[in-house]
Order: sequence, then structure tokens, then C-alpha cells
Amino acid sequence: MSKKPKNRLDEQIDENLRRVYQTAASEPVPDRFTQLLDQLRKAEGDKPNSEADA
Repeated sequence: MSKKPKNRLDEQIDENLRRVYQTAASEPVPDRFTQLLDQLRKAEGDKPNSEADA
């Protein structure tokens, strides 16, 4: 399968998507998500070992 050379519009779209993704990826995790993850970890820790292995 041969790749078609990208035109300038495709390059701009790629560049903008990369920029938006990079910005979102560098933002801190919201406190609410961190709290939910802590609750899930605690709930997992409360389960008997036999369920954790299943």
C-alpha cells in the first residue's frame, strides 16, 4: 500500500490535532478523577484475594 503525499491542508490538520492533544495531555488530572481512582483502589483492596485473582 503506497502512501499518498500529504497536501498542506492535511499537514495543518495533523499539526493542529497534535497541538490540541499535547495541550490536553499536559493538563493535570482533575481532583474528582483522583478521588474516584482512590475509591476504586480502596474497594479493590477490600476484596478477598480469590476475587482479585479471577
